[in-house]
Amino acid sequence: MRLKSGWKGNPEMEVGGVGDVASSAEEQEKWLADAIALVQHNAFYMHRALDSNNLREALKYSAQMLSELRTSKLSPQKYYELYMRMFVELQRLEIFFQDETKRGRTPADLYELVQHAGNILPRLYLLCTVGSVYIMSNEAPAKDVLKDLVEMIRGVQHPIRGLFLRNYLTQISRDKLPDAGSPFEGEGGKVIDAVEFVLQNFTEMNKLWVRMQHQGPAREKEKREKERSELRDLVGKNLHVLSQLEGVDLEMYKDVVLPRVLEQIVNCKDEIAQFYLMDCVIQVFPDDFHLQTLEIILSACPQLQPSVDVKTVMSQLMERLSKYAGASPEFLPDFHQVEAFSKFSQAVMEVVEAQPDMSLASTISLYVALLAFVLSVHSDHLEYVDQVLGLCAKRLEGKGRIKDAKATKQLVLLLTGPLEKYKDVVVILKLSNYAHVMGHLDHDTNKSMAVVLIQSVLSNYIQIGEPDKVDALLDLLKELTQDIGDASAKAPPKYNWQQADDEDFKEEQNLMARLVHMLRNDDLEVMFQILVVARKHFGEGGPRRMQYTLPPLVFSTLKFVHALQQKELEEGFSDRAGSPAMRKAFQFLHHTVEALAMIPAAELALRLYLQCAEAAGNCGLEPVAYEFFTQAFLLYEEEVADSKAQVTALHLIIGTLQRTRVFGVENRDTLTHKATGYSAKLLKKPDQCRAVVACSHLFWVEGQSGVRDGERVLLCLKRALRIANAVQQMTGATRGTSGPMTLFVEILNTYLYYFDRAIPQITATVIQGLVELIITETQSEGSVHEAQVDSYLANTLRYIQYQKQKGDYTADRYSAIQMLN
Repeated sequence: MRLKSGWKGNPEMEVGGVGDVASSAEEQEKWLADAIALVQHNAFYMHRALDSNNLREALKYSAQMLSELRTSKLSPQKYYELYMRMFVELQRLEIFFQDETKRGRTPADLYELVQHAGNILPRLYLLCTVGSVYIMSNEAPAKDVLKDLVEMIRGVQHPIRGLFLRNYLTQISRDKLPDAGSPFEGEGGKVIDAVEFVLQNFTEMNKLWVRMQHQGPAREKEKREKERSELRDLVGKNLHVLSQLEGVDLEMYKDVVLPRVLEQIVNCKDEIAQFYLMDCVIQVFPDDFHLQTLEIILSACPQLQPSVDVKTVMSQLMERLSKYAGASPEFLPDFHQVEAFSKFSQAVMEVVEAQPDMSLASTISLYVALLAFVLSVHSDHLEYVDQVLGLCAKRLEGKGRIKDAKATKQLVLLLTGPLEKYKDVVVILKLSNYAHVMGHLDHDTNKSMAVVLIQSVLSNYIQIGEPDKVDALLDLLKELTQDIGDASAKAPPKYNWQQADDEDFKEEQNLMARLVHMLRNDDLEVMFQILVVARKHFGEGGPRRMQYTLPPLVFSTLKFVHALQQKELEEGFSDRAGSPAMRKAFQFLHHTVEALAMIPAAELALRLYLQCAEAAGNCGLEPVAYEFFTQAFLLYEEEVADSKAQVTALHLIIGTLQRTRVFGVENRDTLTHKATGYSAKLLKKPDQCRAVVACSHLFWVEGQSGVRDGERVLLCLKRALRIANAVQQMTGATRGTSGPMTLFVEILNTYLYYFDRAIPQITATVIQGLVELIITETQSEGSVHEAQVDSYLANTLRYIQYQKQKGDYTADRYSAIQMLN
């Protein structure tokens, strides 16, 4: 059956622009209120006619009610409110039409009768309402009724009126389409008929929607765009209906639905429509459909208008497929089968080429989305990740450091993506293009990114154990290891660290120092290569940075030396000159510490020389240890000028020399003589006294034969007493002040230390005399001293008393010491 389309009366067509829509909110409210009042008035009489089964009166008042939709005064938002009131009334009218068919009136009669309405817009609303009843009666094939309706409503070409009219047709027909499994399938039509109906309605609605943009003065463009945005869901409902059709399988979607929809999207050449409809396609249709038609939908992206936000469209598609892969891992082979990555990457390149005016931030965001897709779907293909970075690096060629904040933010997202996914910097170092992309960050952002890399290594406790990987990592971190400026400048200035935030600088360099200890390998030969690579990078860091990076490198090398020594002991190596590897390691240490000495960082270098000297002594390398001590002495003499620093440095020298057991008599005497000589040259007498006391330990070393010279120990202690006495005399009238008395008690404790070790020269008589001297001085009239001196002395005397009461051979020796009351 083919329905006779058309309408009674003079053929007319509702055309025109959007109309003069008032800008005043008050006027809009007034017009809407007036229209609603008329709707309610006519609806009242329509209800009375319906209640009395008076069809003609019901059609009369319903047509008058629907005439209010012919207004051009209302904005789309207000028009929608009016439309919804009409929709409720039309639902009641539809129920009445159904009851009429039960009372014997045929749907065909009703179909003819409603076409007598005087105006086209009310006529078509009534025709659609009766058409719904006509389809449900099964007296005519659904496909014919739908085709008739969708063709007849072309008579309304006014954009807003036409959109809402077609939206009404969509609403009343969505459950009456000849879909698979539907009661209207078969004689009522096939799935393809339903698809054709929806596609035709979608096409016409999109044309009306686009037409809104081109009607009205140019000065109201933004206003029209806002109005169009308020109406976009009306058009998108058609795509939602298509996605809900049970009979639309992958084959039909691929061959009919998607090509037709994309054709309309591309041909409309409207920015708003293209962006929204592409988003609709991505959101409403199933994930597996997108995967199997990826090439088709991506081919449309480069054809969109240059002003369309293609990056967001493609990003949403990639994001949706990524979630699909994450939720359904069993479909991952399908992604490989359809070559999803290659198609996406090709589409990204085509879009970038097709839109040369696309902002750099938008371009990079495309690569960010592509990378996110790869990390979700193809995370086991590291080469894909590197390809994405390579595409970005190629796009950034010749641009130097990026200054645009938005583009920089996208670059950071691109670089942090792999790091967050793999949690392993070693994996990042396998990406050849990672450094190229990172090199385009501005100085501050590059530093921040470098900090992120280091923190990843430290927090995940990642060991970097290959020289080439260490080299690559430190190259990525060069903003932290070197004093560099803007590489894009013709003459890059040195980075002015004095202008940098000091706290930030310290934090960054402390992180670098901690990183050094993550550069290691159990293979000692490889480990030394790692140290050499690190030294090369840190050596370019400038004075301020080297103070942070070289000391941990020295200690890492000392750890290497200890491991090498253990290995040589296990293998029975006994060359007193040291193995070539050991000599090379100490040469490396000397070269590294020397760099610090030349900065200058004398106190730090002196400490490290002493550490190296002790390590060389433990390895039995006397010449090497002697050389390190010599360098330490030179620094002390030439560079350490502050008196407090001299005291600290001298005690370090004495302590290290005392622990170093490798020296023969000649070398040890030379070094000991130097140390004792320095003691006498200290600026303050108390410092001299304590240093001389410390030097006494150089002449009596436990466990080392040949270094037990009691005479020289006694000589040092007597000299310390003379200095303490001089300090006491320098106090003048304030005899017994805490300064000299503290020195005396300290010397007494040192005497007791040696007395415990049975040094012949340290006798009970000597100690007795010193105790009596101290007690006499502290108890003398006019003596002024702090309570801590008394406490210190009391504890010392208590120790002597304790030794007397032990009941062993020590008690016999201590019994000769008599205490004053």
